[in-house]
Amino acid sequence: MAHAIVNPDGLHDPTPFGYSHTATVPAGTELVLVAGQYGSDPDGAVVSADFGEQVERTFHNIGVALAAHGLDLGHVVRLRTYVVNHDVTRLGPIAAAVQKRWGGKPPTQTLIGVAALATPDLLFEVEAVAARP
Repeated sequence: MAHAIVNPDGLHDPTPFGYSHTATVPAGTELVLVAGQYGSDPDGAVVSADFGEQVERTFHNIGVALAAHGLDLGHVVRLRTYVVNHDVTRLGPIAAAVQKRWGGKPPTQTLIGVAALATPDLLFEVEAVAARP
């Protein structure tokens, strides 16, 4: 990997919540920026009104976008997550999806609660930054 994930002593363990505190990327590493992805099928239609299903499909779509650059989810160093009408019940599906994909070394992540996204049926959207080794 071109990057390192570090959760420093003196800060709480964030991994059960689906993120890490810090990531380093060596100078000269190529970054791949993935625009906000959501739970869509290949035609752009939202796959489900269910929040958990949108979360799962969103991370799948990030993987598809990265594969176009010869990368996978293991190359992700940062996520920016947008959740419509966020409340703590939405953390479980997000943390589970992150754990499933990154295990004990999730990327850094910021979660932002929003009133709405681009269309009324979108409940979840994620931007990603990946580092090419």
